[in-house]
Amino acid sequence: MSEIHMPRLSDTMEEGVISTWVKKVGDKVASGDVLVEIETDKAVMEFEAYEDGYLVKQNVSEGDTVPIGEVIGFIADSPDAVPEDSGSSDAPAAEEKEEPKDDESEDGAKEEQPAEAAPAPSAPASGESNGERPRTSPLARRLAKEYGLDITKIKGSGPKGRIVRADIEAAAKDGSAAHDAPAAEKSTPSASTAQAPAAQATSTQDDVRGSEEVKTSNVRKVIARRLTESKQTVPHFYLRRAIDAEGLKAFRAQINEQLSSTGVKISFNDLIVKACATALKLHPEVNTSWINDTLVQHHRINVGVAVAVDAGLVVPVLHDTDKATLSEISTRTRELAGKARDNKLKPQEMSGGTFSVSNLGMFGMDSFSAVINPPEAAILAVGAMRPEAVVVDGEVAVRNRIALELSVDHRAVDGAVGAAFLKELAEILEEPMRIIL
Repeated sequence: MSEIHMPRLSDTMEEGVISTWVKKVGDKVASGDVLVEIETDKAVMEFEAYEDGYLVKQNVSEGDTVPIGEVIGFIADSPDAVPEDSGSSDAPAAEEKEEPKDDESEDGAKEEQPAEAAPAPSAPASGESNGERPRTSPLARRLAKEYGLDITKIKGSGPKGRIVRADIEAAAKDGSAAHDAPAAEKSTPSASTAQAPAAQATSTQDDVRGSEEVKTSNVRKVIARRLTESKQTVPHFYLRRAIDAEGLKAFRAQINEQLSSTGVKISFNDLIVKACATALKLHPEVNTSWINDTLVQHHRINVGVAVAVDAGLVVPVLHDTDKATLSEISTRTRELAGKARDNKLKPQEMSGGTFSVSNLGMFGMDSFSAVINPPEAAILAVGAMRPEAVVVDGEVAVRNRIALELSVDHRAVDGAVGAAFLKELAEILEEPMRIIL
């Protein structure tokens, strides 16, 4: 019998949400079959079985949040096999180490036991069994502590009455499981009590505005957290330059005419992605990361392409972009974008990026500032192609132009280095034959 553990499906993943159990208990499983769909910090991903057998137990339900490494189910040779009810089925070994034993206090010191057990003043709290510690996940315990809740007062909705994140959030909302304040403190408003009028006022204002709380995906929450961390911890600086896109426009038309029989159509974004890879090869100082006070030089050029999906923004990665042809970049980009919209991206298709491109030109944006996707050192923001009046050879002419803006991590890349890279990129795009040379 084999345990199924919550996998690490992305390099930034810390926990996952069970989106859908594709296989049910008792179903036959072959190696490579999709067992479960897991919502990570980036997308909903499929998790495949590594061996043949039968799914004999699901330790967690759909919608549950599970830390990496926790057992989520069992596969056995027989559909009638029954997994042992070990501690790992309800909590990982690490969790048991975190929790003090029943006869110990939180600081590790043993509590004195009375000679005779006193009669219980009331029934055990919901989620407990004969005074035992309620079944909880590490995440649930951490959230309960953050919200100031007594976890023994919370009724679990997970397997075997296990307390999961949804239970903690529900209890925090209705305030039913708040810790009782000591008598000496009851006369003094606590932090949570002081916040109560504000919460009530907010609720009243929401009623006036006709507002409602919108359920957010795990992907959206992680995007919010990581972008906040990026803006707070990464010293951004921005370089802006507009390019003459007349040559790029003519070059694209020529390439697509030559590829018309193949069914492949090159977009402006494909040309920009390839040009970025070419410029990174000439300026490897930008193809770096600042990680743990160390500058890391990347020897492969992997360009990520930002794709907007319902859950938020995902960035599939084109590995070895500098070695790929324009046809390969076009085909691969469309394939990855389709997978992103269908929540079918694999972990390796979303990891390993060294530089990113975000293009909002199709939405008519003149220009914008993109937020760096750590641990990458830079991201290029691409605006719309616009006809503008410019001076050419001493005369005013109308030319198509595109605004580029490079967001750079100043810890890894100096201003002059970033400027040299953007200058090179602009020259490549204005002399597009260099893209394929």
